Amino acid sequence: MKITLWKDKEKNIIDPTLFSTKAEELSRRLSQDNKKDKRTQLRKFYDEVTRLNMLAKTNPESWDNVLPFVHMVTAKAAYAKGRDLISDDFLEFVKTGIDQIEKPSDLNVFASFFEAFLGFYKMHNPRD
Repeated sequence: MKITLWKDKEKNIIDPTLFSTKAEELSRRLSQDNKKDKRTQLRKFYDEVTRLNMLAKTNPESWDNVLPFVHMVTAKAAYAKGRDLISDDFLEFVKTGIDQIEKPSDLNVFASFFEAFLGFYKMHNPRD
């Protein structure tokens, strides 16, 4: 499931259903298609995205140094997939999200989407 962060990126208009319908659709798909994605594993990636987002917010002039580490999250997800800790679908989510990040506002939207996704994931996997 490909996630598109912006309805209109040029005008900075976020997809109005991104944090609700789309986040729930992704969480439902990941919870139904497999039982590989454990919340603790997903949370590690969320924590890293959130950490980088805070770094970008508190120190905007460091963006050129933060962006490579944002893209490194994809490599970390690929490593986790190689160790069979996450699903193909979660890896695809991370890749398509990270690929859309060019500036701090993109990272902020992705981090917010990730937060919404985890909330719905908890609902669909209460015992995980």
